Amino acid sequence: MWTTDYSADTAASPEAVWAALRALHSGTPLSERSDRFELHGPFEKGTELSVTPRGQDTFRSRITELTENEVYEDETRFGEVVLRFRHTLAPLSGGGTRVTHRLEIEGEAGPELGPRISEDFPVAMSDLLASAERSAR
Repeated sequence: MWTTDYSADTAASPEAVWAALRALHSGTPLSERSDRFELHGPFEKGTELSVTPRGQDTFRSRITELTENEVYEDETRFGEVVLRFRHTLAPLSGGGTRVTHRLEIEGEAGPELGPRISEDFPVAMSDLLASAERSAR
């Protein structure tokens, strides 16, 4: 299995980050750079969503874990390759939140695909946290 993590801290609360994450995965782009999401049902475990990364074809994912203000995970399958995207929100002792975006890839293509897929994590995280911070004001 191939994995990578990208973490960043924000002054925004876990609730504000969760609201931005939920908005994004429910179809509200956070910036012109955001991937596009279309939710096919309620924002809950088991619901499918269509994901369209910038300049790429749309694919289907399924929400596999959801704990409000703590964890969001979805899974995408392409034949023998399984991609899991996970956001974990952890409150910081002085206030704010540490957000970790993790990508796990099962399958032989992981080492080839992983770095290309995750190269935009810093930009996507910046957009997510900026949205959370704007809503917290």
